[in-house]
Amino acid sequence: MLNVIGLGYPRTGTMSLKFALEALQLGPCYHMIEVFGRPDDVSFWMSALETQGDGTDWSTIFADFPATTDCPACHFWRPLQKCFPDAKYILTVRDSEAWYDSCLETIYQAMTHLEHAPDEAHRQVQKMARTLILDTMFQGRFLDKDFAIQTYEQHNHSVAAAFADTQLLIFDVADGWPPLCEFLQLPIPAEPFPRSNTRAEFQQRFAVTPPNG
Repeated sequence: MLNVIGLGYPRTGTMSLKFALEALQLGPCYHMIEVFGRPDDVSFWMSALETQGDGTDWSTIFADFPATTDCPACHFWRPLQKCFPDAKYILTVRDSEAWYDSCLETIYQAMTHLEHAPDEAHRQVQKMARTLILDTMFQGRFLDKDFAIQTYEQHNHSVAAAFADTQLLIFDVADGWPPLCEFLQLPIPAEPFPRSNTRAEFQQRFAVTPPNG
């Protein structure tokens, strides 16, 4: 059963949060990166997208995961809130302009250049991500920067308004362990807070180049 649910959009430190939750022994934590190792999950997420999460059996996809961050799950935050009313929720945030630039140079490039995918299974995951993120969350208008930022900020506002302060942490991963551990009522680990999936790391992992690269 999900105990911790990250609702931040991609490129807001969701991978770092995943590793932080796992370091706190609250994982394993489901993240879009997991789907590349579990390509059969694509059909589940496409089905959930078709029904907008209505009637979705979330226990199947999260059977082995007590935590989740990033897409696909963050898009379904409303049905997840209904299904897991006692979970702790974390909204990762960052400066809107920096967020957009990071997305444009990483996930947008990966989702629009499927020729770089190493195999068909990988390609199907990226197609699912494109359908979910570009076509649905951003209504096919991600390159309209003002619209994309407005969508991002509206998501953050809607999430912040939907939860009590005791159930939701609005979290900048640059702040590290203290706010996260205080929220989860756990001791601060001795190890440094994870810093993962930087722009350069993403571009190398998915063999993409920035728009002007």
